[in-house]
Amino acid sequence: MGLFSRDRFDTQCTIEIEHTFENLHAHVELDDDYQLGPGDQVKVHGAAVKLPFGERLTLRRPATVWKATPWERAWTRLRAQWELTDLYEITFSSEKP
Repeated sequence: MGLFSRDRFDTQCTIEIEHTFENLHAHVELDDDYQLGPGDQVKVHGAAVKLPFGERLTLRRPATVWKATPWERAWTRLRAQWELTDLYEITFSSEKP
């Protein structure tokens, strides 16, 4: 992988979707135990899934993975740190409510 070129590969994945009172989630697990890193992108191929309330579904789909370049990884980490500190709101004021 170069500094500016992205590696891309196709794989299969398992998708678990649940739309119940207890849970609302969609999880994607790639085959081959590939570990995603900061800045990596995954596109799952296939038609959109509309799941009625109270249902669970597990299905298999093809997926394309684009690995981030070193620059994209660094930028993603920097942005993530900045966005995390953006959540903190600290006010120093001498006024009492």
